[in-house]
Amino acid sequence: MKHTSLLKRVLLASTFVSMLVSLYLVFVWVPVERQMGPVQKIFYFHVPSAWVAFFAFFVVFAASLMFLKTRLELYDIIAGCSAQVGVVFTAIVLITGPIWGRASWGTWWTWDPRLTTTLILWFIYLAYLIIRNSAKGHVRNLRLAAVFGIIGFIDVPIVFMAVRWWRTIHPVVFEANNIGLPPSMLTTLMVCLLTFTLLYFVLLLKSMKIEQVERKLQNLISEALKAY
Repeated sequence: MKHTSLLKRVLLASTFVSMLVSLYLVFVWVPVERQMGPVQKIFYFHVPSAWVAFFAFFVVFAASLMFLKTRLELYDIIAGCSAQVGVVFTAIVLITGPIWGRASWGTWWTWDPRLTTTLILWFIYLAYLIIRNSAKGHVRNLRLAAVFGIIGFIDVPIVFMAVRWWRTIHPVVFEANNIGLPPSMLTTLMVCLLTFTLLYFVLLLKSMKIEQVERKLQNLISEALKAY
């Protein structure tokens, strides 16, 4: 327990420091982009949010597989909590994207393949959470939610590859042989990616702790009702 508590404190401290560094790099150090101006700085929140969403849904995919294989409650909790975090960060992507797009494309929304598949991804895992929350601890229903979480992950590579498979106005930052960013912007982006990844783990652990407490409380209430 002491080692676990220490690791959590280190994670929190690392996230806090990394967040301060990221904010300094974004708003002070990195130069303002010439064409778009200050609004381009949304990029440093938009891209890391997308990365965390993808990673969170991969965790849902992996944990759901493990739950179906082992039936261990822990894997269901990990999958559900990771999905919650993923849905939040996908919402951030869908909010920051149109703000950035308004300055870049002159419109808040367009049914671009990348945007459309991202919106579908958000709805998929929102539905997953609804299914899982309606399971109410029944193993059969939790298995159904796990299957849905696994199938839903199919949309993640589709979102990522959308700008390469279809004609789209969404920019491609990372090419196979080229990174379309100057060194200062790339450095800032990498630090922000690290910060958002650390934040994901902080939120995941907090969410898992809350759900574990809720389940213990529900079990105590059930046992109390049975006693009567």
